[in-house]
Amino acid sequence: AVLMDLDGTSVKSEEFWIWIIEKTTSSLLKDENFRLDESDIPFVSGHSVSEHLQYCIEKYCPGESLEKARDIYFSHVSHEMSEIMEGRGRKGAFVPQDGLKEFLFELKKMDIKIGLVTSGLYEKAMPEIISAFNTLDMGDPKEFYDCIISAGFPLRKGSVGTLGELSPKPHPWLYAETAAVGLGMGFDRRSEVIAIEDSGAGVCSARLAGYTTIGLAGGNIKESGTLPMCSHYCGSLLEALKIIKGGI
Repeated sequence: AVLMDLDGTSVKSEEFWIWIIEKTTSSLLKDENFRLDESDIPFVSGHSVSEHLQYCIEKYCPGESLEKARDIYFSHVSHEMSEIMEGRGRKGAFVPQDGLKEFLFELKKMDIKIGLVTSGLYEKAMPEIISAFNTLDMGDPKEFYDCIISAGFPLRKGSVGTLGELSPKPHPWLYAETAAVGLGMGFDRRSEVIAIEDSGAGVCSARLAGYTTIGLAGGNIKESGTLPMCSHYCGSLLEALKIIKGGI
């Protein structure tokens, strides 16, 4: 099996979600001119929504509550997602990773099970992959992937949440659940599973779950110090495909 991260690995969307964090912080500060600093990027990508927001609160608006920040965040998400699904909104928000279609179809030809694993909440993750599959004319991703695991649903007043905010990457549960429950490949078959990640948090998650990991350039693997945890480090999905075909 090959287990793939979503943001940055399958779909180029990190800039969009960092922008949403920036908009949320801007709203908290009531400052339309607020911009995140370059040094903030490793702390507002690759983790959970709550972790991203808590970081911004502590640095830029101490005293504000995480609950208030989450309400503002999901308000922005709801508006922007509606705009995008209506053909408006931020252009180029969700772009398929280069070589994604060829990569996925080659894995299918090799009879390799494919799992999609994301720390993103369902309401943000599914529009991303649906948008990418529509662009590539690949049909319904829920039918294509053998298993899709997200961080679940957000806990908000009037709704039922999940453990998604407490067990995101780098916690191993997302990857472990995808393989063991979603694909029926228990821990005794961990040597048959490869994870592909572009973030340090994702690399830690996959390795803690016991899986060989291929790092993909473009994220924060080198900056986070997790490069030594990767069996290989590739510049593209097609480069990773050659490694998979050759056997790790």
